[in-house]
Amino acid sequence: MSTTHCSRQPQTSEIAINRRQWLQAGGVACAAAGLPSWWGTGETSVLAGPGSPSADRPIRSCILIFYYGGPSQFETYDPKPLAPAEVRGEYAQIPTSVPGIQIGEYLPRVARIMDRLALVRSVHHPMRNHNSAASEVLTGRTPVSGDLELLADESRSFPTLGSTLSYALGSRAHTLPYVALPYTIYNVVQLPGQIPGILGGEFDRFQVLGNPNSPDFRVAALDPPAKRTARDLQSREDLLRGLDQPTGASGPARMRQYQDRALRLIASDEVRRSFEMSRESPETRDRYGRHLLGQSLLLARRLVEGGVNFVTVFDGQHNGQDANWDSHQTIFPRHRQLIPPNDQAFSALIEDLETRGLLESTLVMGVAEFGRTPKINGNAGRDHWPDCFTTVLAGGGVRGGAVHGASDSIGAYPARDPVSPADLVATILWRFGCDSTREFHDPTGRPWRLSDGQPLTTLFG
Repeated sequence: MSTTHCSRQPQTSEIAINRRQWLQAGGVACAAAGLPSWWGTGETSVLAGPGSPSADRPIRSCILIFYYGGPSQFETYDPKPLAPAEVRGEYAQIPTSVPGIQIGEYLPRVARIMDRLALVRSVHHPMRNHNSAASEVLTGRTPVSGDLELLADESRSFPTLGSTLSYALGSRAHTLPYVALPYTIYNVVQLPGQIPGILGGEFDRFQVLGNPNSPDFRVAALDPPAKRTARDLQSREDLLRGLDQPTGASGPARMRQYQDRALRLIASDEVRRSFEMSRESPETRDRYGRHLLGQSLLLARRLVEGGVNFVTVFDGQHNGQDANWDSHQTIFPRHRQLIPPNDQAFSALIEDLETRGLLESTLVMGVAEFGRTPKINGNAGRDHWPDCFTTVLAGGGVRGGAVHGASDSIGAYPARDPVSPADLVATILWRFGCDSTREFHDPTGRPWRLSDGQPLTTLFG
């Protein structure tokens, strides 16, 4: 079902939570506390087979950075210095810390940490419009409705990756398993691929609608009721348990599960502290960059440090040449604006995770709905190109300095080892120790695998 926000528009420093879905999911107590609808009980996850890297040491968290609009692979991670000028573009290439790997000149900080990154230069899929392409990448499945520009999500949609993972982890999931920030993304309608769809509302995201760079940023929904401490809440819950004698029916039992999980969240000082950006030093905040992307990635690091399993960070809220990465015209000055903040924030995230001992247990993936056309168009821009683009990974046991797959001489199509979004989803599930071939059932009883892709095992271990 689609996310429905509160009637009052949230301020930039607030969190908006979907109350209608909580009620529809049966979480009346959750709604009263201001909490989402995924406080149901998931099934126990199935670990990968013996001897696989994920069975030996599965990761704890993943940060997915989604560059809405489609950055150009030619100006970032897959430059073509030997191609004709109309393909090569204006930017120079720079060497990295890994001999033989070059990237675009506006990524100098990322170049220095390339020995901790892996590039997948052969990602492809058939969707050419923003909405359908976003759905393909964020769910790992081709939308049933096909390649539509204004494709919208609805209850029969495929689940977003964070929801799939929340389901797969089951009892291993954190109290707060899946957070998306700092906004939902739109192209007239909300882009598909952001909801739990056929998995149901109990696996929905905890959606942050606020700017972590704001001085007054806070998560009001996690504040205990006025003048009530966590101990007060527990005392009241104990009293309720003493007065309330459940009948054993599934409805009341499920309500109790919602109530228990809701109480654990609003009573958790650790979860509340994870959102307190003021606890970070000015030096750390400066290193990430005092901009929306930088502080969003810093918040993502705080969340995984606190145990959150999956965080999606969107870079670009609305569609448009000047709103996100969709540079159909004047791509070179536009990407000069967009790449440096990402260079700063992404490199800071990887170095910070490493310094804190979190990089091996946290997989970071940077991806977009597609890349850009090999040939520069008549408006000095590049158009949509899902036929071959690049994804960057770090942490989670990835082999630093590795390159999987390759594009052809002009970056048009995979020259070897093509990779689908389904393969990326399967890789993330596998690294969490989950069996991506495990089945779940939609509301009609139809079985689906968690992913139809194949994990990129050669990039790890």
